Order: sequence, then C-alpha cells, then structure tokens
Amino acid sequence: MALTLAKPVNDRRPAPWMDAVVLLGVLALALGVMQVASQWRQPLVVQVPIQMDLGSLAKYSFFSFTRGWIAYFLSLVFTLIIASWAFYDQVARRYIIPALDILQSLPVMTFLPGLQLGMVALFPRNNVGVELACISAIFLGQVWNMTFAYFDSLCGLPADFRMLGQLYNFSWWHRFWRVELPFGAQPLLYNSMVSMAGGWFFLAMCEAFGNYRVPGLGSYFQAASDNGDVRAQIAGVIAMAVVIIVVDRLIWWPLIVWSRKFKLDDFGGNRAPQTKLQLWLARSAAWQRLIGTTVRIKSAMLKPPLPASAETSLRAIDEAPPPPRRGKKVFYGFVLTLVIAIVVWGAWRIGWLVTQIHLADWREIFRDTVITFGRVMAAVFIGTLWALPAGIWIGLNPKISSRLQPIIQFVASFPAPMLYPWLLGLIFVLHGTLQWGAILLILFGTQWYILFNVAGAAAAIPNDMISCVEILHLKGWRRWTKFLIPAVFPALVTGWLTAAGGAWNTTIVAEYVQVGKHVTEATGLGNYITRMGNNGDFPRLAAAGLVMAAVVVIINRLLWKRLQHLANDRCRFIT
Repeated sequence: MALTLAKPVNDRRPAPWMDAVVLLGVLALALGVMQVASQWRQPLVVQVPIQMDLGSLAKYSFFSFTRGWIAYFLSLVFTLIIASWAFYDQVARRYIIPALDILQSLPVMTFLPGLQLGMVALFPRNNVGVELACISAIFLGQVWNMTFAYFDSLCGLPADFRMLGQLYNFSWWHRFWRVELPFGAQPLLYNSMVSMAGGWFFLAMCEAFGNYRVPGLGSYFQAASDNGDVRAQIAGVIAMAVVIIVVDRLIWWPLIVWSRKFKLDDFGGNRAPQTKLQLWLARSAAWQRLIGTTVRIKSAMLKPPLPASAETSLRAIDEAPPPPRRGKKVFYGFVLTLVIAIVVWGAWRIGWLVTQIHLADWREIFRDTVITFGRVMAAVFIGTLWALPAGIWIGLNPKISSRLQPIIQFVASFPAPMLYPWLLGLIFVLHGTLQWGAILLILFGTQWYILFNVAGAAAAIPNDMISCVEILHLKGWRRWTKFLIPAVFPALVTGWLTAAGGAWNTTIVAEYVQVGKHVTEATGLGNYITRMGNNGDFPRLAAAGLVMAAVVVIINRLLWKRLQHLANDRCRFIT
C-alpha cells in the first residue's frame, strides 16, 4: 500500500502583491475603526439625517457591519461563559436554563423603548447611548440559540473524552480549549451563522426605531422606503448583498472548513481541505510571520500538563467531588440575593403597569395569542418539511455545501424586513391576505434555525457510522428512520426550540408590515405589540410581552424540553 503525503499549503512562493493586499486590508480596517469611533463621539441628534448618495451608503454599510460584529463578539463571550457555567454547576443550572427560556421568549420590541431611554440617559451628550442600545438589541436577538447549541454540545460530549482529560490532568482552560470547544465547534459555528442572520434582521429594525435613528443600512433602507426612492432601495439591497457575501467568503466559510478537522471520527490521516483564502494568504510572508508568532504564543499558553500516574488519575476519577466551599456558598448567596431583588423590582413595576389593563384588553390579547400561536407552529412545521432533508443533504456532502453555502448564507442573512414589501406584493398578486400570508413572512425569519442546526449535526456524523450504514445496506425510508433522523434529532430539537422563539419575535414585523406610509396588518399578538410600542402604550405593551413570554416558556417546558431530553437519552453518539 502506497503512502501519499498531502501537499503542504505554504509550498507556494511568497507574492509581494499579497503582502500589499494584507497591508491595505489592515489600513482599511484601522480607518474604519477610526470612522466608527468618530461617529460614536458625535453630539447626540434625535433624528440623524440619512444621505442617499453611494459614498454615504458605503459608510453606512461599515457602521452596520461593526454593530453586528460587536454584538456577535458579546454573544460569543456570553455563550461560552453561561453555557459552561450551566453545565458544570448543577445549582446554577436550575436557575440559568429557565432564565434563558424566559429571556429568549421576550420579544425584542419590548426591550427597545426601555433600552433607548436608559442608554440615552446614561450618555446624554453623544451617540454612545443610542449605539449601545442598538447593539444590545442585536445581542438580545441572536445570543440565545448560540447558548443553547453550545450547552447541548457540552451535554453530548462523550464520557471517555472527559476521562482522558482527567487522566492528563487538564486544567479547566486546557479542557475547554482542547476538548470542549473543538467538539462544539461545528454546532457553534453553524448557529453563529444563523445568529448573525438574526442579527441582521434586528439590525434593520432597530437602526430606525422610535425617536432615535442611527446611520446604517437599516435606517438607509427605511429612509429610501419612506421617500419612495426605488433607486436607493435597490442600492441598499445590493450593499447588503455585498456585505453578506464578503463576510461569508472571508469569515464563515474558512471557519466551517477549519472546523471539519474536529469531526468526531475513528478514521485518521485526512487533512482538512483548504479554502482559496487560505491558499492566497499562504503567499503572504507578512501574514505567515504573524501566524507563526500567534502559534508560538498559543503553544506557550497551552503547554499540556504532564500526565499523572494511572493509579493517581483513576483514584481522582473515582473519588466523589468535594463539597462546595464556603466562598462558593457566599458567592451564590450574593448572586441569588441580587437576582431576587431585580426580579422583585421588575415584578412590582410590571404588576403596576398590568393593573391598568381592563378585561376587554386581556380578551383581545389572549385572542391574538391563539392566532399567532397557530401561525408560529405552522411556520415551524413548514420549515421542517424542507429544512430537515436539505440540511442532511448539505451536511453530508462537503462539495455541495461549498457550492450552496454562499447562496444559503446570503438568503438566510438578508434582513427579512427588507424583503417583506416584495413578499407582500407577491401575496396580493396571488389574491391572498396578510392573515394567511403572515405565515410566509414568519417562515423567512425562522426556517434557517432548523436548516443550520441540522446541517451542522449532519456534517458531524462520524465516517465510521456512515460506513456501517453502507455495510448494512440501509436504503430508502429505513435509512432515514433508523439512521439519519436519529443522528440529527438532538440538533433538530435545538433548531425547533430556537426557531419557535425566533418565530414569535418575527411576528412583530410579519403581522404589521409598513411600506412607506402604507401599513398592512394581520390580527395577532405581534401586531398588537407593534401598535402598542409605536403608540408608547407601556401598560398594554408590558401585558402583551408578558403573555408572549409565558406562552413561549410553557411550550418550551411541555414540548421542546421533553423532546430534548428524549433526544439526549436515545440519539447521542457514544464512543
């Protein structure tokens, strides 16, 4: 048997033009950061005038890009910390997971007025408060599915992986960097992409929300729509498309290819494929020196500890965990007291607002909730019908994934509210109404959670499992029911959970569509919340948001969480 060595990436000769490209990219990024900092330091203006020229559009695109990635970085830090805390601390888990359910269920629209007023009060002299309110709204719209996905990957980590970490005396940092993060890389990356898609969704809504407006793609498109400027609307769509494609090709696709080397597999020896971006950067001497320095620093930080003796390691594994220390109890007591104080204060404020609601208002809210619930479940069901087989097909075929990834990422990341005027026109052409057409609008904002979760799970199926299925000649319906659906079922349930939460938030803009000065409405809780938010009716807004949160939490507990426990118990790969 012949042994063939893969051709190394950096065997290409250095190219001076590639060094020039890297240098220009660094300079452009530095100038962009300076421009953003200058915008944040500007004196506060309630309604920033939006310029319609192409030069301003390029600047607005970078502003929106920056807000989205600041929010994503905060979401990633939150995900790694909170998910790990909830997994390792059973006491904290009893509070963190229900809290995440509640926070995911609260519509972002209910946060925006309070966020704007609070942040502007903290920074009344410049744009920092308005910018932070916008970033916080994007964060609240994209962080939850990332947290649930990473927590789910921690729950699915094989026990022998953790035992090896204990045998080698891994510290918490080594365990996180060498075991947990590589194992959860694929689901975290796929959910990061759908989170960024959700971030673009809320970005388009929050940049031009309420009394304050910040310059960006969302506010540009809103201003163009209000003025009836079709040329500017088309230019905004093209700018958004360029941003999405550049981010996908330069960031997401290289990361997805890189994550494939962490696939749980018994087969070895295959090098992860390289993207064109990696091949180009391999020709930059400056980039290679930077990477070499980074690798040396990382190696110094991640120097593995010496393995302990087998007897000592096995004794440590068999020993019961030590009881909680006094300092830990004091910390929990402080945190619990602080949380209880915040909850009591919030409950008192909401209770005071809700007491102003009349019985007729409650009847309207509950009626609208039932209607919106039907639309949400219909959107999740329709999304599953195509996203489940499509996600499995994409995840199992890397070549097809590389070709479809830009298209899927573009369609998923494009802010659905920008497409709603055209979708609404299509609904009217087909002689439909928004009462039923709202399901289509909700579907465009929620189906990607299912697709990306299933695709990530399918891509992580070990090759030895696929080979066993081929040997057993499982074909047709038996292959789907006995292998493919069980293999992706834990991720599918996570996709359902996050898709349902996203669908409830999407109803806020799907049941109340404004094109210029013309408004089309559909009866539902999302429409009710939008109207109350626009009118500044905080008592009814609080009541509707409270009902939506309660319904989502109840559905999560009675349906999605039970399915998740079933999936974790019966459909996990055990090595």
